[in-house]
Amino acid sequence: MTRSIATEGVLHGWFLRSLRRNPAAVALRVAGESYTYQQVHDHALALAGELVARLGTRPRRVGLLASRSELAYTGILAAGYAGAAVVPLNPDFPAERTRGMITAAGIDALLVDDNGRPLLPELADELGSAPVILETTAPPLEHPYPAEPDDIAYILFTSGSTGRPKGVPVRHRNVEFYLRFVHDRYGFGPDDVFSQTGELTFDLAMFDIFSAWGSGGTLVCMPPQAFVAVPQFVRKHGITVWCSSPSVISLVRRMGKLTPGSMPSMRLAVFCGEPLLRDDAADWQAATGGLVENLYGPTELTISCSVHKWDPETSPALCVNDIVLIGTMHPGLDYVLVDSEGVVGASSGELCVTGPQMFPGYLDPRDDAGRFLEHDGRRWYRTGDIARLEPNGELAFLGRRDHQVKIHGVRVELSEVESGLRRLRGVTDAVAIALDGELYAFYLGEKRPAADLMEEMGTFFPRYLIPLHYEHMTEFPLNSNRKTDRPVLIARIRSAS
Repeated sequence: MTRSIATEGVLHGWFLRSLRRNPAAVALRVAGESYTYQQVHDHALALAGELVARLGTRPRRVGLLASRSELAYTGILAAGYAGAAVVPLNPDFPAERTRGMITAAGIDALLVDDNGRPLLPELADELGSAPVILETTAPPLEHPYPAEPDDIAYILFTSGSTGRPKGVPVRHRNVEFYLRFVHDRYGFGPDDVFSQTGELTFDLAMFDIFSAWGSGGTLVCMPPQAFVAVPQFVRKHGITVWCSSPSVISLVRRMGKLTPGSMPSMRLAVFCGEPLLRDDAADWQAATGGLVENLYGPTELTISCSVHKWDPETSPALCVNDIVLIGTMHPGLDYVLVDSEGVVGASSGELCVTGPQMFPGYLDPRDDAGRFLEHDGRRWYRTGDIARLEPNGELAFLGRRDHQVKIHGVRVELSEVESGLRRLRGVTDAVAIALDGELYAFYLGEKRPAADLMEEMGTFFPRYLIPLHYEHMTEFPLNSNRKTDRPVLIARIRSAS
């Protein structure tokens, strides 16, 4: 057992408090194995001891090249125990992208599991003299090193329009504020069993891990093959808390598994990362009978910053372009809307947020340009998302700022086009892409001639909102975070032209 040390205000403190309460409880299920809080803690101390021994001092930033393994999760704690920020790296990412992350983060050690090992030769130049930890031989740390709330807890990367990774450092203080909010809101407890659906490079993973470990609950890693049978996985493991991007819902529906009462153990489902559609929210709640909430927030604002509680009686009528409201800001956060003329305080416009969840700025200060608003003596993060204040006091998501495009001189919202496509007979979901001044539509459901689709859209849309190009798909491409991969669709258009 760890000796008594200060754990308030730091990320791994949530785990340590649960460890003290019940070290024999199951903390993690992954790859068919279960690990107690004591076992995870002991392994994290061993990894942290190896990091310190190999460097001769406590590390500053530790890379974690691992995926869906016990080490992948334990490594997050190990970095924190060693007094370092953890930098998750996805073994499935192209080596070029991972090299850019290693360089940008300036990691001084790398933890690697079997999934990451094959990538090491391609990373050798960027790693330089940084030790690569494949096994532990040094004595474990006796106890975690102390950390301060203003220290960086983890660094995640998001791509800008150029595709160059942008490092987002999140402080212990930022994520502490967030975790206090979600634990208070949802009343997580030791009987809860949490899904873990995304890669560690996706910030929703931090929701999964520390919602579970902060409550003494069990975290269950969901392998990729389980997504074809989500209800069976949920029933097998008794999942009570689900968190994922909304794309999973349409996948379950296409498999014919999204049926009323099919996931009765689930008391809470939260969706984040992309717009949640009205029918998806309704069908998922019918399948579980539990609470469904729509979370909104970019990585720069620490996982999520606003929430809407789905109410089957009132929420459907509040949806805008079929999209569930993103709701109200977490207590302690403030927002303003900035219209296209730069007027602050408009009723609709770019959503800008400030408060204790806002990150301190990108790793590369050059990336800060244009991403912050100075207003009212405070610094606000510009999300790039367009929102509107609704009469009930909640916010509606209208689309990305870069999804506002001009077609033949007329401003078009891609979310509005997608809403129109979903109204078409036989269409179950759709993605609209604007490229070189033209609209392209990708859709799921019944395959129909493009001329028929255009004619039907013409009964309710003006000509400038009607795509001229249509492609039927059996499923949309998803990235590693299980979000719709728009760059893949754009590349598909370019390759066909």
